[in-house]
Amino acid sequence: SLRPPPSPPQARQRGKRLNIIIAAEGAIDTEGNAISANLIRDTISQKLKYDTRVTVLGHVQRGGAPSAFDRLLGCRMAAEAVLALLDARQNPELPSIVVSLDANQCVARTKAVNEAIQAKNYAQSVELRGKSFINNLATYRTLKKLHSPANACSDSCPTLLIVMVGAPACGANACVRAFVRTGISNGFRVLGVNGGFDGLVKASFRPLSWESVSGLTSSGGSCLGTKRITAEEVGIAAVAEALSKVENLRGMLLIGGFEAFSSLVQLFQARPSQPALAVPMLVVPCTISNNVPGTDFSIGADTALNEITQIIDKIKQSAVGTQRRVFVVETMGGYCGYLATLAGLAGGADAAYIKEDKFDLAVLLDDVRHLKQKMHDDCGLQRGLILRNELANENYSTDFVYRVFKEEGKGVFDCRSNVLGHMQQGGTPSPYDRNLATKFGVKAADWFSRVLSGGAAGRPATVDESATASAAIVGITKRGTSVRPVTELLSDTDFKLRMQRPDTQWWLKLRPLLRILAKHDSVYESDSVQRTLSAQGLAEEDEIAL
Repeated sequence: SLRPPPSPPQARQRGKRLNIIIAAEGAIDTEGNAISANLIRDTISQKLKYDTRVTVLGHVQRGGAPSAFDRLLGCRMAAEAVLALLDARQNPELPSIVVSLDANQCVARTKAVNEAIQAKNYAQSVELRGKSFINNLATYRTLKKLHSPANACSDSCPTLLIVMVGAPACGANACVRAFVRTGISNGFRVLGVNGGFDGLVKASFRPLSWESVSGLTSSGGSCLGTKRITAEEVGIAAVAEALSKVENLRGMLLIGGFEAFSSLVQLFQARPSQPALAVPMLVVPCTISNNVPGTDFSIGADTALNEITQIIDKIKQSAVGTQRRVFVVETMGGYCGYLATLAGLAGGADAAYIKEDKFDLAVLLDDVRHLKQKMHDDCGLQRGLILRNELANENYSTDFVYRVFKEEGKGVFDCRSNVLGHMQQGGTPSPYDRNLATKFGVKAADWFSRVLSGGAAGRPATVDESATASAAIVGITKRGTSVRPVTELLSDTDFKLRMQRPDTQWWLKLRPLLRILAKHDSVYESDSVQRTLSAQGLAEEDEIAL
């Protein structure tokens, strides 16, 4: 049965006026009795005398426009399914298959979860759900607490700094919340730096407590303030001097995009001449451009992608309403074409021009001919959409592309140009970015605890200046969430164009699929791996599952 909470409730004592309780439709207590929403409401109303309302979401959860991720997943799975059917046609002896995401395999032990619940063996049911579920549950239980642990440290405890570097990206605040609360639980004191490295050299610090980061998960922007100024631009010596003045400093977390990555490289290389820089430093990739080496996904990229996709939907609606209209849309991303490519695939674009995939005037004219044919065909879709990354080509600007399509399409279609601008950085973080930011924040705090091994008093103030493992970046790849030294990523980095080298970008494999779906001639190569449901195939799910 439900036990009443302490009276008076701790949340109300701390000034929290709104409390939300989420109950799964099949929730049960430890005795196997059902926990309904009405039961929870009645218990709160009777025990606490609070006005409590029930909202049953129901089938509303099934509706709405699909997210960018769901659209991309549908496109990729459909393409892989077609290739699998073609393989089966050539080789009838192939077994039946299920197309799914790697690291989220369908395993035979799934049914064992329900059996464990029926047997009231809840610890086993959690274990059977895999490592990702266990980690997420442990993180939730740690971060949901209303106040810091009883053994939370004071101002004399080891100190960690948080510095935000680069352009704003949704999800950064969720990362701060997770890092601060996990860091405090691990025995650290956490200080936030106002305004990036510029604020660091000015000693503009903000103590971050358990309560001060409450509610940051759903907050966009940057709670500490961020600037696109690297450590070198501020001055390495000035940064080293500022760090030397921080009492009990044990590490520094950089949250940001390529500027944060570059700054970490600069600070690591300056360690021999600046001993104050020999403290553990870690980068959490947080940028809408998704151009940071060492990770497949950066915090903020999913939110930006969804913002672009929603805007594209509205632009296409305008094009359909006016008939025979082509829109040329410019996206952000610096030199990296991630946003343009995936937004083009999710939004049904006819073409997406990016730096990594060279294009010339002949390509533009070929796309014009394609759109002319599309307008003449009786297919009901007499509109066009062209995406261009903001720095795709210094000569073929968005205005130039617009003028080419406008001139060459005369008599068949008219053309309009749109520059989306900074609205791509705004909005509230998507669920994916909130979860990814939380995962990265917890991983970062735990990494500092491991690097600074020993008790609070025994933690070293500095590390070996040549210790590459003490200057690293946390990222997520097909292998899961990992931390890699920045020295391992230098060969994968194009510092001139501020991004990963194109041959290491996973999403470039999707560009042929974009052209195929737009009815261009192209070839899509399978990226799938066939697994069997044998004993070897029952691999435990990886941490990549959010």
